[in-house]
Amino acid sequence: MISQFFVLSQRGDSIVFRDYRGDVPKGSAEIFFRKVKFWKEDGGEEAPPVFNVDGVNYFHVKVVGLLFVATSRTNLSPSLVLELLQRIGRVIKDYLGVLNEDSLRKNFVLVYELLDEVIDFGYVQTTSTEILKSYIFNEPIMVDAGRLPPLGPAAMFMQGTKRMPGTAITQSVVANEPGGRKREEIFVDIIEKISITFSSSGYILTSEIDGTIQMKSYLTGNPEIRLALNEDLSIGRAGGRSVYDYGGSAGSGAVILDDCNFHESVHLDSFDVDRTLTLVPPDGEFPVMNYRITQEFKPPFRINTLIEEAGSLKAEVILKIRAEFPSDITANTILVQMPLPTYTSRVSFELEPGAVGQTTDFKESNKRLEWSLKKVLGGSDHTLRAKLTFSQESHGNITKEAGPVSMTFTIPMYNPSRLQVKYLQIAKKSKAYNPYRWVRYVTQANSYVARI
Repeated sequence: MISQFFVLSQRGDSIVFRDYRGDVPKGSAEIFFRKVKFWKEDGGEEAPPVFNVDGVNYFHVKVVGLLFVATSRTNLSPSLVLELLQRIGRVIKDYLGVLNEDSLRKNFVLVYELLDEVIDFGYVQTTSTEILKSYIFNEPIMVDAGRLPPLGPAAMFMQGTKRMPGTAITQSVVANEPGGRKREEIFVDIIEKISITFSSSGYILTSEIDGTIQMKSYLTGNPEIRLALNEDLSIGRAGGRSVYDYGGSAGSGAVILDDCNFHESVHLDSFDVDRTLTLVPPDGEFPVMNYRITQEFKPPFRINTLIEEAGSLKAEVILKIRAEFPSDITANTILVQMPLPTYTSRVSFELEPGAVGQTTDFKESNKRLEWSLKKVLGGSDHTLRAKLTFSQESHGNITKEAGPVSMTFTIPMYNPSRLQVKYLQIAKKSKAYNPYRWVRYVTQANSYVARI
């Protein structure tokens, strides 16, 4: 059971606060924020998701820049509470359409009504958007999404200055359009987070994909959906390591999943025959399928690093990245980071001629080089030269004291696993019923590291 739930802004302001049991001090929000902001234990840069202060357990997750926090004096399962906080954030977003500080403040009555139905005296009742619709009577006050800066998932599907069709990110599942009309749209997002470790010579040491097929439906009457995936999809690795075997092809061009799980609404009656998922989508956003792939795949970026000593107190770092994806695809918000020797006192940067949308920085507090690229076209190369000045003479191998190089990025309309939604079929009510269907792909870096 949880004692309190509250949401804090990045400044530490309490936006939503609900005390369910009265056994935790009222100043817990201030205690929590002060502890998180000045976390210094074990040299950590950020506070862990669970910690204890004066006998009170604090659980927290970050949702689009907001801190969702629960407290308890009892010994609860951390994974249970963290999952609950994520689900509360998802439910609130389903009802408000846009989840940020402004929308929470404008809809605090609706948010408190939701919290009272989700949690009763510290015990979880339900986190289903569909079930909650029977008990929630307040209408959301919509926030103008056009004035909002792209943040988190909302920026995933932006390419250049054009946004992908549809507005699922900023719509409420319970609000109708002007005139009382119900939107007839369904969105399917294939989101893949990749983890790759390169050796110093550029070979792949480890590679993994954590993927999700995410769905959000605005269809009246919740009609049945048929979602067809690759026909050559296989589940389970070859060589006697099969977890599930549905008889799929395991050829060189096949998509091979190590394991996967499905939402409770998904029926697998025909999955072993034609790789089709059948479901009646509940209201709100939910994961249709989660999957994991450890089979080697082509990395979207190659990283090359060279460090050359230029005297006893100087060295030069050359960083080069190459985009290995097709030229009609653009990667966004690329950030390259590299830890430097602790005795580095100054860094000067040199970008390639004609570089646009690139910035560099030397974080002196933690001796870290940062290279930011706004956009990278597929097939392009980019190079950065950094001249290092040391405060003392190096007595060892500089390459052992620097690195590894890490990257973060987002690539819309690209997925390295080659998993595809072949078609999205909706059970027709009539010949005139033709709702909009949007299928979108995005790849993000979970852990993208190159050793030096």
